[in-house]
Amino acid sequence: MGVEGVNISNLLPVRWEDGKVVILDQTLLPWRVSYRICHHYRQVEEAIRKMRVRGAPAIGIAGAWGLVLGIWKSRARNYITFEKELNKVIRVLSKTRPTAVNLFWALERMREAAQKNRPKKISDIKIALLNEAQKILEEDQQVCQQIGKNGLHLLHGGDTVLTYCNAGGLATSGYGTALAPIFLAKEKGKKLLVYVCETRPLLQGARLTCWELLQKGVETILICDNMAAQVMGEGKIDCVIVGADRIALNGDTANKIGTYNLAILAREHGIPFYVAAPLSTFDFDTPSGDKIPIEQRSPKEVIAGLGKEIAPRDLKVYNPAFDITPAKFITKFITEVGLVEPPFSENLGTVIINSRNLGRRV
Repeated sequence: MGVEGVNISNLLPVRWEDGKVVILDQTLLPWRVSYRICHHYRQVEEAIRKMRVRGAPAIGIAGAWGLVLGIWKSRARNYITFEKELNKVIRVLSKTRPTAVNLFWALERMREAAQKNRPKKISDIKIALLNEAQKILEEDQQVCQQIGKNGLHLLHGGDTVLTYCNAGGLATSGYGTALAPIFLAKEKGKKLLVYVCETRPLLQGARLTCWELLQKGVETILICDNMAAQVMGEGKIDCVIVGADRIALNGDTANKIGTYNLAILAREHGIPFYVAAPLSTFDFDTPSGDKIPIEQRSPKEVIAGLGKEIAPRDLKVYNPAFDITPAKFITKFITEVGLVEPPFSENLGTVIINSRNLGRRV
């Protein structure tokens, strides 16, 4: 049974409060809303690694706040010493989740902010970093709203949408990427039905996405991951919308393991397959998906993911957290600057140029 009477719009996955980083522990949802108060950046590192905070944009925001926490009590008297402390914190945080590019994007942006303010007093550099982390959060809120607006045009009243894993407010700064068009459609009075895959092995779809959708009053049906082909074959799905953790320049997309399966099934059944993501999730320095590192996680997540053992303890397990969906299976990308269609290698290049001309951080 989920938590009753919770205003989900007030649930920020991560925030800064009185010199501490406050993280909503998503491993306890939907049964309990509990926050972890991080006094040290190593606690933020643990929260990211243990997936207490997860979702590419939210991981980036957590990394930014974790960096602020890591240097907040620095006693460095000059920038050289301060920079060494800064880089140490960045190294630790950057090792938590290798696939989600938003983390590296946010940490690099914070490093640049420190370098930009190098001539100032150390105390002023700390404030500049605090402000930069807050900007990252606020910009993500605006970006997610815009993704919702751009994706809304793809949805029609009465549509049935299939989604996977969790790309809602819990994975971002409070509104989501893949779920943003769905949330906005609900706000605009469009009636949608959403099928949610459970998302093995940690059940982010069942635990988190279903909970968010129900909190928003969206009609929701949960299915096991291996039911997707049957549901599509029965003609129940009008489109698939998923999020992403890293997108290569050619459009190859890393997302939660199992996304690739859905993309193939959608192609076979003639169903549009959309990927919703901010520009910060696009890794324009990586040419194709085979260059994206895939995080390998603990066998315990498969053998006893939610505390109940379902297989022999000494069993060998292969547990990649993500897979790569080739660009050819993706119908469109939904971004804050609009919809991007194939050929992605060409059109994403145009997005880069246009975004930089607009002064956006890509």
